[in-house]
Amino acid sequence: MSKKIIVLNGSPRPKGNTAAMISAFTEAAEANGHEVERFDAAFHEVGGCHACMRCYSEEGRACVFGEEFNRLAPRILEADVIVFATPVYWYTLPAQIKEVLDKCFAFMIGEKDIAGKGYATIICCEEDDMSVIDGARVPIERSAALMKWNPVGHVLIPGVFNEGDIEKTDGCAQAAALGASL
Repeated sequence: MSKKIIVLNGSPRPKGNTAAMISAFTEAAEANGHEVERFDAAFHEVGGCHACMRCYSEEGRACVFGEEFNRLAPRILEADVIVFATPVYWYTLPAQIKEVLDKCFAFMIGEKDIAGKGYATIICCEEDDMSVIDGARVPIERSAALMKWNPVGHVLIPGVFNEGDIEKTDGCAQAAALGASL
Protein backbone atom coordinates (compact mmCIF):
# COMPACT_ATOMS: atom_id res chain seq x y z
CA MET A 1 0.00 0.00 0.00
CA SER A 2 1.36 3.38 -1.01
CA LYS A 3 2.20 5.74 1.84
CA LYS A 4 2.60 9.49 2.09
CA ILE A 5 5.95 10.21 3.67
CA ILE A 6 7.35 13.53 4.78
CA VAL A 7 11.05 13.86 5.49
CA LEU A 8 11.87 16.66 7.92
CA ASN A 9 15.48 17.58 7.16
CA GLY A 10 17.44 19.28 9.94
CA SER A 11 20.66 19.79 8.01
CA PRO A 12 21.57 23.07 6.28
CA ARG A 13 24.10 21.33 4.01
CA PRO A 14 22.53 20.54 0.62
CA LYS A 15 25.32 18.08 -0.21
CA GLY A 16 26.05 16.86 3.31
CA ASN A 17 25.89 13.43 4.87
CA THR A 18 22.27 13.79 5.96
CA ALA A 19 21.28 14.89 2.44
CA ALA A 20 22.97 11.82 0.94
CA MET A 21 21.04 9.51 3.26
CA ILE A 22 17.78 11.34 2.52
CA SER A 23 18.38 10.87 -1.21
CA ALA A 24 19.02 7.14 -0.76
CA PHE A 25 15.92 6.79 1.43
CA THR A 26 13.73 8.77 -0.99
CA GLU A 27 14.87 6.89 -4.08
CA ALA A 28 14.11 3.52 -2.46
CA ALA A 29 10.77 4.63 -1.02
CA GLU A 30 9.61 6.12 -4.34
CA ALA A 31 10.73 2.98 -6.17
CA ASN A 32 8.31 1.10 -3.92
CA GLY A 33 5.43 3.38 -4.88
CA HIS A 34 5.47 5.75 -1.92
CA GLU A 35 5.02 9.51 -2.21
CA VAL A 36 7.90 11.33 -0.51
CA GLU A 37 8.01 15.03 0.27
CA ARG A 38 11.00 16.78 1.85
CA PHE A 39 10.92 19.80 4.13
CA ASP A 40 14.30 21.47 4.61
CA ALA A 41 13.87 23.11 8.00
CA ALA A 42 17.11 25.07 7.74
CA PHE A 43 15.70 27.06 4.83
CA HIS A 44 12.38 27.98 6.45
CA GLU A 45 11.67 30.30 9.35
CA VAL A 46 9.44 28.05 11.42
CA GLY A 47 10.17 29.87 14.67
CA GLY A 48 10.00 28.58 18.19
CA CYS A 49 6.87 27.67 20.09
CA HIS A 50 5.53 30.54 22.22
CA ALA A 51 3.46 28.21 24.45
CA CYS A 52 0.53 30.58 23.98
CA MET A 53 -1.92 27.65 23.85
CA ARG A 54 -3.76 29.23 20.90
CA CYS A 55 -2.93 26.42 18.48
CA TYR A 56 -5.67 25.99 15.87
CA SER A 57 -7.65 28.83 17.47
CA GLU A 58 -7.76 30.68 14.15
CA GLU A 59 -9.39 28.99 11.15
CA GLY A 60 -6.89 26.97 9.13
CA ARG A 61 -3.87 27.99 11.21
CA ALA A 62 -1.96 25.54 13.37
CA CYS A 63 0.07 28.38 14.89
CA VAL A 64 -0.78 32.04 15.36
CA PHE A 65 2.93 32.94 15.07
CA GLY A 66 4.48 32.71 11.60
CA GLU A 67 3.30 31.04 8.45
CA GLU A 68 5.94 28.38 7.75
CA PHE A 69 4.52 25.90 10.24
CA ASN A 70 1.00 26.64 8.99
CA ARG A 71 2.11 25.44 5.55
CA LEU A 72 3.89 22.40 7.02
CA ALA A 73 1.28 21.25 9.56
CA PRO A 74 -1.29 19.96 7.03
CA ARG A 75 1.45 17.98 5.27
CA ILE A 76 2.40 16.33 8.56
CA LEU A 77 -1.26 15.62 9.31
CA GLU A 78 -1.71 14.00 5.87
CA ALA A 79 1.46 11.91 6.14
CA ASP A 80 1.43 8.26 7.05
CA VAL A 81 5.12 8.35 8.00
CA ILE A 82 7.23 11.21 9.33
CA VAL A 83 11.00 10.87 8.94
CA PHE A 84 13.27 13.03 11.07
CA ALA A 85 16.61 13.29 9.24
CA THR A 86 19.25 15.30 11.01
CA PRO A 87 22.85 15.62 12.05
CA VAL A 88 23.71 16.11 15.71
CA TYR A 89 24.82 19.65 16.60
CA TRP A 90 26.56 20.15 19.91
CA TYR A 91 25.08 16.93 21.28
CA THR A 92 21.48 17.76 20.43
CA LEU A 93 19.13 18.66 17.57
CA PRO A 94 19.93 21.56 15.24
CA ALA A 95 17.74 24.54 16.14
CA GLN A 96 15.76 24.50 12.88
CA ILE A 97 14.44 20.95 13.26
CA LYS A 98 13.92 21.50 16.99
CA GLU A 99 11.55 24.33 16.06
CA VAL A 100 9.54 21.93 13.90
CA LEU A 101 9.45 19.32 16.66
CA ASP A 102 8.42 21.93 19.24
CA LYS A 103 5.62 23.21 17.04
CA CYS A 104 4.17 19.70 16.78
CA PHE A 105 2.80 20.67 20.19
CA ALA A 106 0.04 22.36 18.17
CA PHE A 107 -1.37 18.96 17.23
CA MET A 108 -1.82 18.10 20.89
CA ILE A 109 -3.38 21.44 21.87
CA GLY A 110 -5.53 21.50 18.73
CA GLU A 111 -6.68 17.94 19.53
CA LYS A 112 -5.76 16.68 16.08
CA ASP A 113 -6.04 12.97 15.40
CA ILE A 114 -2.38 12.15 14.89
CA ALA A 115 -2.07 8.83 16.71
CA GLY A 116 -0.94 5.79 14.76
CA LYS A 117 1.41 7.51 12.32
CA GLY A 118 4.75 5.89 11.67
CA TYR A 119 7.97 7.71 12.30
CA ALA A 120 11.61 7.03 11.54
CA THR A 121 14.93 8.67 12.27
CA ILE A 122 17.97 9.13 10.08
CA ILE A 123 20.67 10.64 12.29
CA CYS A 124 24.39 11.08 11.92
CA CYS A 125 27.10 12.64 14.07
CA GLU A 126 30.78 13.49 13.90
CA GLU A 127 32.02 11.41 16.81
CA ASP A 128 32.38 7.64 16.80
CA ASP A 129 30.61 7.30 20.15
CA MET A 130 27.04 6.12 19.45
CA SER A 131 25.78 7.73 22.66
CA VAL A 132 26.33 11.14 21.02
CA ILE A 133 23.33 10.39 18.79
CA ASP A 134 21.10 10.18 21.89
CA GLY A 135 20.93 13.98 22.05
CA ALA A 136 18.90 13.96 18.83
CA ARG A 137 17.34 10.49 19.01
CA VAL A 138 15.80 10.71 22.48
CA PRO A 139 13.83 13.98 22.03
CA ILE A 140 12.39 12.68 18.77
CA GLU A 141 11.50 9.29 20.25
CA ARG A 142 9.90 10.78 23.37
CA SER A 143 7.92 13.35 21.36
CA ALA A 144 6.76 10.66 18.94
CA ALA A 145 5.70 8.45 21.85
CA LEU A 146 3.69 11.32 23.32
CA MET A 147 1.92 11.76 19.98
CA LYS A 148 1.35 7.97 19.84
CA TRP A 149 3.43 7.51 16.69
CA ASN A 150 4.91 4.10 15.97
CA PRO A 151 8.60 3.58 15.18
CA VAL A 152 9.15 2.08 11.72
CA GLY A 153 12.95 2.21 11.59
CA HIS A 154 16.10 4.04 12.49
CA VAL A 155 19.38 4.77 10.75
CA LEU A 156 22.02 5.94 13.23
CA ILE A 157 25.46 6.65 11.78
CA PRO A 158 28.40 7.90 13.86
CA GLY A 159 31.78 9.10 12.64
CA VAL A 160 30.82 11.41 9.78
CA PHE A 161 31.53 15.12 9.59
CA ASN A 162 32.86 16.32 6.24
CA GLU A 163 30.71 16.16 3.15
CA GLY A 164 31.19 12.75 1.61
CA ASP A 165 32.19 11.00 4.83
CA ILE A 166 28.93 9.07 4.64
CA GLU A 167 30.34 7.21 1.62
CA LYS A 168 32.85 5.53 3.97
CA THR A 169 29.94 3.96 5.90
CA ASP A 170 26.86 1.93 5.12
CA GLY A 171 24.61 4.89 6.02
CA CYS A 172 23.16 5.34 2.54
CA ALA A 173 22.57 1.60 2.22
CA GLN A 174 20.80 1.57 5.59
CA ALA A 175 18.68 4.59 4.56
CA ALA A 176 17.78 2.89 1.27
CA ALA A 177 16.84 -0.29 3.15
CA LEU A 178 14.60 1.76 5.43
CA GLY A 179 12.91 3.39 2.43
CA ALA A 180 12.40 0.00 0.79
CA SER A 181 10.97 -1.52 3.99
CA LEU A 182 8.00 0.82 4.34
